[in-house]
Amino acid sequence: MRCVFDPRQLAHAPALELNNGAFVPFAESPQRAEAILAAIGTAEAPFDHGEAPLRAVHSEAYLAFLWSAHGDWKAAGRPGDAAAYTWPVVRRRPLDLERIDARLGQYSYDAASPIASGTWEGAYWSAQVALTGLDAVLGGERAAFAACRPPGHHCGADYLGGYCYLNNAAIAAEAAVAQGKRVAILDVDYHHGNGTQDIFYGRGDVLFVSIHADPRMDYPYYWGHADEIGEGAGEGATLNLPLPRGTDLAAYLPALDKALERIAAFAPDLLIVSYGADTFAGDPISHFRLQTGDYEVLARRIASLDLPSLIVMEGGYAIDALGANVASFISGF
Repeated sequence: MRCVFDPRQLAHAPALELNNGAFVPFAESPQRAEAILAAIGTAEAPFDHGEAPLRAVHSEAYLAFLWSAHGDWKAAGRPGDAAAYTWPVVRRRPLDLERIDARLGQYSYDAASPIASGTWEGAYWSAQVALTGLDAVLGGERAAFAACRPPGHHCGADYLGGYCYLNNAAIAAEAAVAQGKRVAILDVDYHHGNGTQDIFYGRGDVLFVSIHADPRMDYPYYWGHADEIGEGAGEGATLNLPLPRGTDLAAYLPALDKALERIAAFAPDLLIVSYGADTFAGDPISHFRLQTGDYEVLARRIASLDLPSLIVMEGGYAIDALGANVASFISGF
């Protein structure tokens, strides 16, 4: 399988400052990508598609903010990485806000996604990795793996969150639609891909299907409930399949079968899989019970759709097992 990665993705390296002044790596660390690469071997470099595919998904104002946020934070004399602490809970609207603290809240929805000096560079090349994987699939490859890091599926058109800054899967999907392709996105990360859902929620030309932890108990809480099915032209083009904590392979497979049935009925030209290995039993921030060998089983079922498939890496935080879990999933294709 064609695998794509760029070392500039490692530039995104936020750190948390402790009360004693020491810094510890953030949960979504460069070590995640290094563990994956160690397991899958070589990966090819991406082609630079420029910013146009990003603008097709994300607003100009948001991209300008993301590019300048860390520099603006430092220019304001603030220490460490740029992080939000105030959000507009109601009547969120575009405002001409000057202070970086205000703009951080305007373009994010949680405090879990600081912007470091290398965040724009890392996120930019993560998106280019997804687009290059798409090139391979549209060029005739049966499947390609985009080793995206930082991940993207929590990021909306004009907001970041959940360790995500640019929505890699959505950027690839929109680029495929622009080439006349009918696209389905299957999100199998432990956490619901709220950003991806939001981007396509009012559209019927992209199907979004997600199997994830019940948001009544798990992040992102406010999105991913079963009654969210899309709206307007997109009504019926969103399917959420929330599962309880403790879900193992036997309990997961019926949901996967239902997801695959919906995808088959949609008859897409291309499948984009937002793959998160945080469904693993040993993941430190998640609560499913999938084992390493289970990922090959899941991937084989997904591959049975016989669709050109782009696999886009999302979450997975048990670093010692992450490489093996990714390799198991890739082997299923």
